[in-house]
Amino acid sequence: MISLPPNERDLHAYVDHQLSEADRHVMETWLASHPDEAAQVRAWQQDAQHLRATLGGALQQPANPDLDPSLIRQRLKRQSRRQWASAAVLLIAVSLGGVGGWKARDMTVFHPPAPMTDALQAYRLIAQQGLLPADYKVDGDGDIQRWLDRYFTQANRLPDLTSAGFTPVSGRLLSTDEGPAAMVMYEDQSGHKVSFYVRPPGPKNTFLPRGSRQDGDLQAEYWSGKGYNYAMVSPTDTPAAKILKQSVSF
Repeated sequence: MISLPPNERDLHAYVDHQLSEADRHVMETWLASHPDEAAQVRAWQQDAQHLRATLGGALQQPANPDLDPSLIRQRLKRQSRRQWASAAVLLIAVSLGGVGGWKARDMTVFHPPAPMTDALQAYRLIAQQGLLPADYKVDGDGDIQRWLDRYFTQANRLPDLTSAGFTPVSGRLLSTDEGPAAMVMYEDQSGHKVSFYVRPPGPKNTFLPRGSRQDGDLQAEYWSGKGYNYAMVSPTDTPAAKILKQSVSF
């Protein structure tokens, strides 16, 4: 007794005339309402007819299991899978070889990281995307300088940006390969945000000359002092960056 929907073995049994009369009737009724499966069965039937016509008199000889149409189809499927697997392995090998070649090339060419990239990334994550909550929020008489001093006892004082209209509102502790870092967020009355970022010096105790750079929609002013690297980050499409440059010295 076959089950519905029929499995592949039931379909092969139908093609090879191995079903009972009752099961054959059930199968034909089911195929009549499933055109895609019926088309596949017709293709298998044609394959079987071609095999019988090709082998001719050989079919009159004692049954040879190797010539069973269902077994032949299964062997063809296995061969097709092996061919696809071989092609996939070859593609992976070629891809890895190409990636390995580029990696080896990159290893021979030194690309120093752009200064204070992590400060710009922190601004995007916290100020623009809001993905990281603040560890400290200024509330009433809260002293964010005291909070920062708990982690960076020798660092420069927080910049006073009141002349540019900005006051500190929150702080977030972060981590770098060289040790802890922190970002302090400033806001003005219009909601524009700028950040002060402090971190240990980079690899090989690298300190920064005073400089400035733009990365997409952000501007970073950076410098070093008292054992740390610093950056002020602001958007380029708001008045904040221009005001800071005109009114604040870092």
